[in-house]
Parts: sequence; structure tokens; C-alpha cells
Amino acid sequence: MAMKKINYILAPIGIMLFPLISSAYTAGSFGGSSSAFVTLLTNILTFVNNIIIPFIIGIGFLVFVWGMFQFFIAGGSNDEAKEKGKSLMIYATLGFVLIIVFWGIVNLLTSSTGLDNGNTNINPGTITI
Repeated sequence: MAMKKINYILAPIGIMLFPLISSAYTAGSFGGSSSAFVTLLTNILTFVNNIIIPFIIGIGFLVFVWGMFQFFIAGGSNDEAKEKGKSLMIYATLGFVLIIVFWGIVNLLTSSTGLDNGNTNINPGTITI
């Protein structure tokens, strides 16, 4: 019971201190290697955004089409095959939703940090809304 009360107190304090913690980063904080770190982060986000997520969406589309095939064609009179195809289509649809949410999070991170336009000069003192 006492642990819950501590969590109720520490969580808002942590949220209020987050801007101070995040603004601790300056361009030279890592001994001149911040440019390499920002470049690495930009490359990772670009790879995820341009290669990984479209690849996963393509796989989800193929799973959805396979489920449609099992539901409509292979499961003509077989109720078990229809149910399997139906579940594949449902899972593929849920996968699409989760992938699009993840894609949105990645794009939100890249645009809010300024990494989407190749800007490697991050100034945490200014907040852009």
C-alpha cells in the first residue's frame, strides 16, 4: 500500500523533471561524437521508415490475401478452413493497425526531433509545436 503512494508521488515528479533531463543534451555533450550519434540515429530511423515498415506491411497484405483465399476458395464447404481464413484476415487487419501506429510513432519522433530533414543541429532549448 505504501508503494502505491510513493508511485503516485514519484510519477508526476518524474514527468515534471523530464524536460530538464532531456535538455541536458547539448551538441558537445558526448565529446564531439554527437554528430556521429545523430547520424546513426537518423540512418536507423530512415531504414525503419523506408525499408522495414513497408516490408512488414507487404507481408501483412500477403497474409490477408492468403486468408481471403482460404476463406472464399479453399473453404467453400469446409467450415474449418473458413474459420482459419477468417482468423488470418482478422490478425492481418490488426497487424495493419499496429504497423500504422508504429509508423506514426516513428514519423512523430523523426519530425519532433528534427531528424526528418537532415538537420543534425539539435537544440533542445527550443520547443517547436
